[in-house]
Amino acid sequence: MKKITEKDIQQSIADAIQYISYYHPEDFVKGMVEAYEKEKSEAAKNAIGQILINSKMCAMGHRPLCQDTGSVNVFIKVGTKADLDIQNELEDIINAGVAQGYTDPDNTLRYSIVSDPAGERKNTKNNTPAVIHYSVNNSDKIEITVAAKGGGSENKSKFTVLNPSDSIYDWVMENVAHMGAGWCPPGILGIGIGGNPEKAMLMAKESLMGHLDIHELKARGPKNAVEELRLKLYEDINKLGMGAQGLGGITTVLDVKILDYPCHAASKPVAMIPNCAATRHIHFELDGNGPATFNKPDLDLWPDIELPMDTIKRVNIEDLTKENLSQFKSGDTLLLSGKILTARDAAHKKIVEYKNAGKPLPNGVDLKDRFIYYVGPVDPVRDEVVGPAGPTTSTRMDKFTKDMMEIGIMGMIGKAERKQPTIDLIKEYKSMYLIATGGAAYLISQSIKGAKVLAFEEMGMEAIYEFEVKDMPVTVAVDTEGNSIHTTGPKKWRTI
Repeated sequence: MKKITEKDIQQSIADAIQYISYYHPEDFVKGMVEAYEKEKSEAAKNAIGQILINSKMCAMGHRPLCQDTGSVNVFIKVGTKADLDIQNELEDIINAGVAQGYTDPDNTLRYSIVSDPAGERKNTKNNTPAVIHYSVNNSDKIEITVAAKGGGSENKSKFTVLNPSDSIYDWVMENVAHMGAGWCPPGILGIGIGGNPEKAMLMAKESLMGHLDIHELKARGPKNAVEELRLKLYEDINKLGMGAQGLGGITTVLDVKILDYPCHAASKPVAMIPNCAATRHIHFELDGNGPATFNKPDLDLWPDIELPMDTIKRVNIEDLTKENLSQFKSGDTLLLSGKILTARDAAHKKIVEYKNAGKPLPNGVDLKDRFIYYVGPVDPVRDEVVGPAGPTTSTRMDKFTKDMMEIGIMGMIGKAERKQPTIDLIKEYKSMYLIATGGAAYLISQSIKGAKVLAFEEMGMEAIYEFEVKDMPVTVAVDTEGNSIHTTGPKKWRTI
């Protein structure tokens, strides 16, 4: 029997992380292509088109599908008959592979993991440790599934313990309706039913690693209650009208996956975890014949897509004032050119601290009459000015919006909806909220022609940058009158 070596495990993990950073699973691409072809909402079709263009660009350029290159989840099943030639702990070997994959100089990935989560929250600088789930079987192999899961979709996870007589369908539909667009639909919904709380959550996550087969199930018909529930949820969630990026449309989920397990008679644990438009996972086996190999997908898998330019307005940011923002209406698609600033959670917190202390920002940074882009970019490689730089979820910045308005910012760029108090502030200050497409990070980065750090350099991707952009694609999500596309869009396309 051939030996499975420490080197083989580490290299396979590293190669898998690199592979999934720029290749969508083929079944996911096919599902997105089908969604694009049948989408009737112009705004949603445009968003799906951007995601598919981005996906093909990443496959060709070997750069991340999303700037949030995720936290690593590893499912590893070790055969009791496998001949392992390892000296270190298996957990350490896996994490060495994760670190190797994320620090690859040819395709540097963003480090998003922080230690001391309840305290200092210090970045670990190599995206370790992974969250690892172990199991065993009687084989002579090791089976490994590697997934990278973005924070936007993880943050929308839900869990409850229902009464035995309660409806799982009703609970899921209620929570999906209130989940918003921060998880970057269209994507996949994973559900775990039964076991106990931790088992249900694990099954929900593990279900997301399965093959998209909802249309096969629909064609042959359900054989049990779980399959009936999958079909009903798939059809009715899409009838809610949320659509791509929450803009309103007919496809919100590409599939609904469910795993179940026996549970106590007095309870019904249910967990729900969505997977975003940057779905990233791969399964492989090690049998002693060296590290895993991963085949490149055929580029013919992706269609050639051109975005409609006849309805898009080109806008020079330097020409904008608070007085002329009212010309843009919710739902308008714009191509922005000019200079914008970036700031995420940590930078916003710092800015407010400086404001409350009556201190100017470092290096003379002035936020007045500027657009703030909520982004934490990937570090550049080769001749890039910046790596993939898609938007982060905007609701996390809602708590800082009043302070930012008082400072005098002109507008904001992010992804997903804003809460009503923030919408009210946008209307009060005659500001504007724009969205860029989540899941189109590499495409967006091509419109960034210059990038420099202005303040808080020690915070890495959380620093304040100045981006010089040329034809950056955005959509007006909330206009100066407080009209929100995330309210009007889904309402128009809802059929349930």
